[in-house]
Amino acid sequence: MSTSVKKNILKNGAASVFQQVVKVAEQLLLVPFFISAWGAAYYGEWLTLTIIPSIIAFSDLGFGSAAANTFVLNYAAGDYQKAANTNKMGIFIITRMIAFAVVISALVMLILSYFHVFDKSLINRHDAIAAVVILLCSRLLNFYSELFQSYYRAARRASLGITMLSFNDTFSFLAGITVLLLGKGIVVYACAQLIVLLVFNIIYSRIGKRLLADFFKNHKGAKDTAIKKEITRKGFGYMMSPIWQAIYFQGTTFVVRIVLGAEAVAVYNTVRTLTRSVNQLFTIINNSIYPELQFEIGLGNMQKVQKIYRIFLMVTLLIALVGVLLLVTVGFWFYGIWTHHKLNISHSLWNIFMIGILFNALWWTSAVIFRSMNQPHKFAKLGLICAFISVIVSYIAAKFLGLLGAALGACAFDIMMAFMIMPIAKKLLHMPKRNFFQFIREDFIELITFLKLKLKV
Repeated sequence: MSTSVKKNILKNGAASVFQQVVKVAEQLLLVPFFISAWGAAYYGEWLTLTIIPSIIAFSDLGFGSAAANTFVLNYAAGDYQKAANTNKMGIFIITRMIAFAVVISALVMLILSYFHVFDKSLINRHDAIAAVVILLCSRLLNFYSELFQSYYRAARRASLGITMLSFNDTFSFLAGITVLLLGKGIVVYACAQLIVLLVFNIIYSRIGKRLLADFFKNHKGAKDTAIKKEITRKGFGYMMSPIWQAIYFQGTTFVVRIVLGAEAVAVYNTVRTLTRSVNQLFTIINNSIYPELQFEIGLGNMQKVQKIYRIFLMVTLLIALVGVLLLVTVGFWFYGIWTHHKLNISHSLWNIFMIGILFNALWWTSAVIFRSMNQPHKFAKLGLICAFISVIVSYIAAKFLGLLGAALGACAFDIMMAFMIMPIAKKLLHMPKRNFFQFIREDFIELITFLKLKLKV
């Protein structure tokens, strides 16, 4: 692995860690300000109103990713005209999705207004409608950010793109707190969010284009029907990802509710939430290697791609093992403190979720290959199949074994995904089966040597 790739991965990792910290801080710190400024009931009404633009935002799910990944792969391969055409068609498709979202939004607002939904809210009817419309505009503007981020990946400055997104979240957070401290309502709050996002998108796109100044100067995009169809087709593939996640997470939770009751749901979800905290580290690793993997795939350097995949599959598994050891030794104790000892769980239930973490480490790292190669359909189909099977297993097992059965059903998902995803990922990378573990050993030695040199420095 070249020094530049290693440096970029480390930079991406640092930027991803910063991004996660900002998101967690925003989620934890903003809530007290909301409750203090507006009151719990009013804040609850606001959260209900935000459901509308959040659902509408799903209309873009996938199309921005499809356009962005296609652009980077074409650019890295040196097919600059096709990359320019992809950028043009990507903007066209995203704009069309925004128009579609506007029409759907107008219909939703008319229906809600007709049934006097806003009249029943604690929030003034006119303020509620105005805030939803403004917030919707913010969500729609965000449709372009994925494509703009691809400019940074193509310039091999992904860390800069990730860091700028984190600063956008930070400024949105600060703008929100300022509005709340000034005692303003939801309309002003929504306007502040819109202004921050509007200014950010302009700056974000311009800096991204400057990084690829020669490309945008020398290559003008043209209408390309084939690319349009490709982006649309792959876009629907990416849209399947949140569907299987909803089936898996909400489906298994619903099974626990109907079979075991509401208290069992509280136990099941709190255990899953705490044990899956380790999985956040896997996401950081994926975000770190994804830009470099994708660019090297575009260049056709498959041996380098294979090496990056092997090394970080090993790193993720080691992190999973350490995380499991920590959760086994102190996690059970911490869970009691976290829940004020109001929820009782067994060691068997806890340990079943530990098994899921190890298998999740294998398939979650392998999943980045599908995204890097812009192959969403294969991964999404497997996710749907495994999610459905997991829900069925959870239902049947919960009937006989209670919460242990539900946990086994959830764990079954990660096991199935690991055995299905990894072989396909290796096949996509044309990795030799016989020498895989030999390469792993060599990569491990190289990784240890690299870390020793860094520690000495």
